[in-house]
Amino acid sequence: MAGATAAAARQERQVSGIVALCRAGLDADAFRAGVLSRLRRIVPVDAAFFATVDPQTLLFTSAMAEDPLGSATPQFLDNEFGRRDVNKFAALAEAADPVSSLDRATGGHRDASPRYRDVMAPLGLGDELRAALVVRNRCWGVLCLHREKSPTGFSADELRLLHRLVPHLAEGLRGALTGGAVAMAQSFPSAESTAPGILVLDSSLALVSMSPEAEQWLADFPTRLWPSSSELPIPVHSVAAHLSTVEHADPRQSPPPSSVRLRGRSGQWLSLHATRLPDPSGPRIAIVIQAVPPAELGSMLLSAHGLTTAQLRVAALILRGRSTREIVTELHISANTVQEHLTATFDKFGVRSRRELVAAVLGGSGQR
Repeated sequence: MAGATAAAARQERQVSGIVALCRAGLDADAFRAGVLSRLRRIVPVDAAFFATVDPQTLLFTSAMAEDPLGSATPQFLDNEFGRRDVNKFAALAEAADPVSSLDRATGGHRDASPRYRDVMAPLGLGDELRAALVVRNRCWGVLCLHREKSPTGFSADELRLLHRLVPHLAEGLRGALTGGAVAMAQSFPSAESTAPGILVLDSSLALVSMSPEAEQWLADFPTRLWPSSSELPIPVHSVAAHLSTVEHADPRQSPPPSSVRLRGRSGQWLSLHATRLPDPSGPRIAIVIQAVPPAELGSMLLSAHGLTTAQLRVAALILRGRSTREIVTELHISANTVQEHLTATFDKFGVRSRRELVAAVLGGSGQR
């Protein structure tokens, strides 16, 4: 009895430590490393995958993949975007319960999962525990914990523990991705001085050509985005693989665009978009890289700061230069209601005026 009590106390200390990390204002890499280190003290994990995603398209913008997962990153991405399977991150992001294990989803019949048969089993892996990190219906990242091949997988208690932590992890990752800007370095391109860049890939997603501008933009990609097993950074592979999936999807559906937005080492936000490029020598995919337009970035950062739907509507119109009278007319609300939403928005951004709000959002500072 005493041993069980002591174990429960140790678990609570680690949980408290993880929750504290979620509020510590760390960058994404430090946050993920710290969470995994503490999580391993209460949940045995043999390998982990911890990725950030674009909340609009749910495509990966970065990934921390431990061995042996790193060597199979392209196969995992192909499965995620190109095949039917259980516990897809996009499905978990929309589910009432964003946490599930492979054994739970397959009823213990792991071979029912193509991901298990084709990727995990050859790596010597067994059960996996997946979670989508969602804040106010927007997913900012995903977490996948793996166990080595064994008849037993993650327990119900371990699923409940992760379910308890997920809201805190989601808030922490959102803050890490939208926190204060990094100082601009001279060696990185700027939105004002650099034109959009273009990468051209063949049907196997191998690099065919790259413009000088694309090479400059890629220099701003964080080093963790480049898996050792691929010549392509993870965001490029994500949008290219997603485009191939969309082309074979049901035309009656409306899948999200093959685009991602990510923050570079310089602090500026970059946009990647994949499109099909006609070529007589064979199928080609073009990836366009450029700075995120200010209006698009503003919408994303507004939602990242926990604004309500009503506050978002008002703040978005403020960014477009609307007056209080114009907002009243457009949203059919009173001037007092507009002011209430504005005051709440100012508080969340730590500003005191419309001008300061516009500077905080469109200036890319993303202050919290």
